[in-house]
Amino acid sequence: MNPSNRSAPATSGQMADWKKKTILFIGSQTSSMFGSMLVGYAIIWHVTLTTESGSAMMIATLVSFLPQILISIFAGVWADRFNRKLMIIGADVLTAVSTLILAIAFLLDYRELWLIFLIAGIRSLGAGIQTPAVNSLTPQIVPGEQLMRVNSINATVQPFIQILSPIISGTMLSLARVEYLFFLDLITAAIAVALLLATRVAPQPQVEEQTKGYFDDLRAGLAYVRENNAVRWLFTYFAFTFFLVAPVAFLSPLLVTRSYGEEVWRLTANEITFFGGSILGGILMTAWGGFANRFRTLGLTTVMWAVFLTALGLSRDFILYLVMMVLVGLPMPFFNASATTLLQELAPPEMHGRVFGVQGLIIGSVMPLGMLVFGPIADTVRIETLLVISGLLMALPGLWIFFKRYTLKPVAKYGMQAGD
Repeated sequence: MNPSNRSAPATSGQMADWKKKTILFIGSQTSSMFGSMLVGYAIIWHVTLTTESGSAMMIATLVSFLPQILISIFAGVWADRFNRKLMIIGADVLTAVSTLILAIAFLLDYRELWLIFLIAGIRSLGAGIQTPAVNSLTPQIVPGEQLMRVNSINATVQPFIQILSPIISGTMLSLARVEYLFFLDLITAAIAVALLLATRVAPQPQVEEQTKGYFDDLRAGLAYVRENNAVRWLFTYFAFTFFLVAPVAFLSPLLVTRSYGEEVWRLTANEITFFGGSILGGILMTAWGGFANRFRTLGLTTVMWAVFLTALGLSRDFILYLVMMVLVGLPMPFFNASATTLLQELAPPEMHGRVFGVQGLIIGSVMPLGMLVFGPIADTVRIETLLVISGLLMALPGLWIFFKRYTLKPVAKYGMQAGD
């Protein structure tokens, strides 16, 4: 095994080739995400506006994440054993078909919450399969020395889609029935599959001793996480941070509805300002590239979140609230690019699927757990208070990881190791 995931400098022809493949790949995932977000907003806003219940929001959140918990760890094993490109295509098809079923049901005026929750769960299943495959496939397309740059660009492109999606969702919800919005997901899924089929990828690294079963590979992946000190602490940081992100991630639409009004434009503005901040953060991250020590960039991200979440919770005017929401979105690309690149560098290529599967398992577990805790509380305590509490607590992991002295160094067994 090569002790490093970094590759030799590419020639001009190779440079043009990987850039073309990267554009196709990012275009495919952008189209897929666009359709998924349209449906995601439609579901969340439909539940919010028809129930105005924190408990209903809690259920919607749980069914949107629990299937990812159940499948992501196994999907990570599959991403290391099977064709990652075909896995992504299969996940896109699964979510598109489930959306078609929901659209037909709505056309027939069958809009029961149980069906909405069921479809959200199926779509979550597709996301749980797709996510580790996408993160694992990226290094097969992008040279090692370009990973941070591409991940930063991707973290900039995504907010554009995320800011466009609520605008289109809000407009369509105001002018037409929600089921017509669902049909757009079928078109975007078809585009995503076509672009990915046109993308050539490098041969996939093979898992050692392919005759072993799934659970043997799963145990090997968990052993890697346990034995790699940096990855273990990084996942602990993920767990604590994403638990505290739950209130702003899932309860902000309910906060806007309760405190400022039920108009769709307010919900749209809530999302647009967040992702507008993310666009600005992505541009800054692409230009800057972060600290040489990526752990320090993650720490800076969390401290920024702590300050801005606290200020968001203290806001009492809607315009000030929107300004603070811009700042809350600002650190998101810093986190996404640094965390993804760091895991791609730390783990050997044949272990990428399982590492990102464990990451998906952690995030998919703690965020619903956060809603399980904060959702019912939100029916008796102001959501603004929850934001202040979570913001203050979030400063702790941010300061810890910022001042933790980690340096990357190659090791014989597991590619890259971080030590004190």
